[in-house]
Amino acid sequence: MRSILNSLSRVQQVSLVVAAVLVAGAIFGTMRWNRERDFKPLYTGVAAEDAGAVVAKLKEGAAEYRVTDGGATILVPSGKVAETRLQMAALGLPKTGRIGYELFDKTNFGATDFTEQVNYHRALEGELERSVMALSSVEQARVHLTLPKASLFLESRQAAKASVMVKLRPGAQLSPQNILAVTNLVASAVEGLTPDGVSLLDMQGNLLSRPRLGTGDSLEVSDAALDYRQRVEKDLLAKINLSLEPVLGPDKFRTSVSVDCDFTSGEQSEETYDPNRSVMSTSQKTEDIAGGSLANGVPGTASNLPRPTSRPGSSGTGTTRRTESINYQTSRLVRHTKLPQGAVKRMSIAVLVDQTVRWEGLGLKAKRIIDPPAPEKLKTIHDIVAGIAGFQQERGDQLIVETLPFESTLSITPPPAPEALPSAPETPRPTNYQNWLPLFMRKPHMLIYLGVGVGLLFALATIAAIRMRRKKAQRAAALEKALHASRSAATVPEGTPAENLRKQLEEKIAEHSTLREKQEADALSALKLPQVKTQKTEVLTKHLSSETKKDPQAMAHILRAWLNEK
Repeated sequence: MRSILNSLSRVQQVSLVVAAVLVAGAIFGTMRWNRERDFKPLYTGVAAEDAGAVVAKLKEGAAEYRVTDGGATILVPSGKVAETRLQMAALGLPKTGRIGYELFDKTNFGATDFTEQVNYHRALEGELERSVMALSSVEQARVHLTLPKASLFLESRQAAKASVMVKLRPGAQLSPQNILAVTNLVASAVEGLTPDGVSLLDMQGNLLSRPRLGTGDSLEVSDAALDYRQRVEKDLLAKINLSLEPVLGPDKFRTSVSVDCDFTSGEQSEETYDPNRSVMSTSQKTEDIAGGSLANGVPGTASNLPRPTSRPGSSGTGTTRRTESINYQTSRLVRHTKLPQGAVKRMSIAVLVDQTVRWEGLGLKAKRIIDPPAPEKLKTIHDIVAGIAGFQQERGDQLIVETLPFESTLSITPPPAPEALPSAPETPRPTNYQNWLPLFMRKPHMLIYLGVGVGLLFALATIAAIRMRRKKAQRAAALEKALHASRSAATVPEGTPAENLRKQLEEKIAEHSTLREKQEADALSALKLPQVKTQKTEVLTKHLSSETKKDPQAMAHILRAWLNEK
């Protein structure tokens, strides 16, 4: 090795050292990367206090770990993920926020009543936080409770209240049903808490829950009360329109509904006595009997012996007393009524019915006549709407059914005059596009099929045109070849059979053309029509005649080719 190193130059030695360092560094980095890649998440998205407790337990066990995402994610080697997770679960980690009822797992004999109350308060808040965080759209939650304060005096009593702050997951949103569910969940878990006493807000400070009714003696009604009133009006309007559309038509009437709701609430107690109806409530009977017998006879020893000479006589006296007490009570009816909120106090309904238009006469002299609906029809509409809406006149409800011509009815144009009518039959048969239009509206994919078909037809027509153009070009080339052949044949000496045949053909062509011209002239003279020659025809005629004079043999060959094609 020394001889090899000595044989190398200074640059080669430095390069060798640098290469060795780079290889060692690459090996070390690869091993470290492979080791770090083996770390898998133990917990993700944990709170800071839970992450601290988990890291402390890992340090006690001398286990390897990594902390990422600002302390929200804890990584351990992949082979120890399940084992470490079971160990942490046995220790009660992570606690997922504040502690719950496990706060009372350890008994504290020295705790006072105040301490027990505070611990119960904390445990209840922690359990509610866990329940709210169980929702799929909630990432974190904080719950603060104010327990009710009892007192002998009504003025000193305080109702329970709660504040819930939620952090939603990215892209998640709480619907009105979810907000109502959270408020009812919290209210049901705390004694003396109502859903109106729960305030729900997000991390941006936006109030998600709102009171259902107006607060205090303010005349301003809350948004929830307005929404309730609008829902009642919308539902009632939909029922009326659904019943009148089949009778009058969709654009032949207009309906408006106004509902006045009573949002006050309370309790009413009623106690009624009926003097005509009484019943025996209690009955008591007492009987006392007092009395006894008095001895008489001869006093002395003789009377007291076993066999007295004379038996003593007796005389009895006594008293008897009877007492009966019956109590009657008049019948009484006690009724406790809780007045509901949102009851309908009064409603007002207005229905406007359109009128019909008919014309007397046709064209410009037509006279427009507007016919209102019959009173019987308006009475039927009134009864239908009253039955649907639950009309109660004694409650002060108001229902108005009137008829007026609509603007669309007044703008109808009169029918045209008879002479302006087309000669088509009264019931014209619809054209093809009128029949196809509903089909295309029902099945839009038919337009795609139609477009594809038109495209295929256009492609086929293009291919056919190209082939016809090619055939014409081939025919023109064959004609040119025949022309060149005729020109080369023009050098044949006179007197040959070809020359004689050519002359005979020319004579026949001349006779044929003369005979055809004579027939055309006779036909024209019979029709007595002037001979019409366009400028293009004259130019072609002059050109053909000049070419024939210049090269008659070539023209003969061209005519021969035309005759052969026929």
